[in-house]
Amino acid sequence: MIDVPDGFRQMPRWWHDGTTWLDALPNLVKAQCTAWNLEPDGPLAWGSNALVIPVRRGADEFVLRMTPPGPGTDEHVQALRWWDGRGMVLLYDADPAAGAMLLERLKTPLATRPLDEAMAVLGRMMRRLAVSPRPEALSTGEIVRQRSAELEKQWEGLGRPFDVSFLRTALEIAPELTEPATDLSVNGDLHVHQVLAGEREAWVTVDPLLYRGDIEFDLGRVLWMQLDEMAEIPPYFDLVVQEAGLVRDRARHWTVFRAVDYWLWGLGDGLTEDPVRCERLLKSLL
Repeated sequence: MIDVPDGFRQMPRWWHDGTTWLDALPNLVKAQCTAWNLEPDGPLAWGSNALVIPVRRGADEFVLRMTPPGPGTDEHVQALRWWDGRGMVLLYDADPAAGAMLLERLKTPLATRPLDEAMAVLGRMMRRLAVSPRPEALSTGEIVRQRSAELEKQWEGLGRPFDVSFLRTALEIAPELTEPATDLSVNGDLHVHQVLAGEREAWVTVDPLLYRGDIEFDLGRVLWMQLDEMAEIPPYFDLVVQEAGLVRDRARHWTVFRAVDYWLWGLGDGLTEDPVRCERLLKSLL
């Protein structure tokens, strides 16, 4: 029914995971379409981890999202059910054991809009998703507690790849962030490529990670994903802070800590462009 696109096969995940699941994917899609009475209906799309197939059932339009099954799939389904369409793509059906989700069909990605508009939308989306927290969700404070205990060892293990002042600043900030100032639902993977135009709401988020605590947590990702388009960074930082209704100093502290964290993670994973963006982001805020 489908051919797996070369672009999806070239995603970094498969460098480590191999191609067994990719090779089986056409038959998996066929089986899922049979089980849910679906017909493919348009060009495929993909991200780092999932293939998205437009499908229909009679006159009703959806997308079928296929990803390798595992704990991440279960968590994704739980997150979609928790937000239940509030600023979030609707989940119509799920088979976590098959890595399959039947989702609302959306339209144009936010990444196609001008940068000022996109950053404002992301700020409002951070606040839109700030509903009451799921009790079982991982706390943003716990994430900082875990990572702050690892950063210096990781920095040393990578050969001290950047000035120690960045590391010291992150570690000085960390104790403040281990105690969230708010207890709200947080999307830990929000950026311009994860928001698309919808019909129920003007803009709708996809592929969430559900945490609880400070919604400032992922402001750094909101910025560094589009950093190459920014001649100056502080105006966009201020724009998102304003649209999301954030506390500016706390937002800056979260951005600094997360940029140092991501810088080290990126170097450890062999990334070359994102560490440069993290350095630029940090220098603009410190």
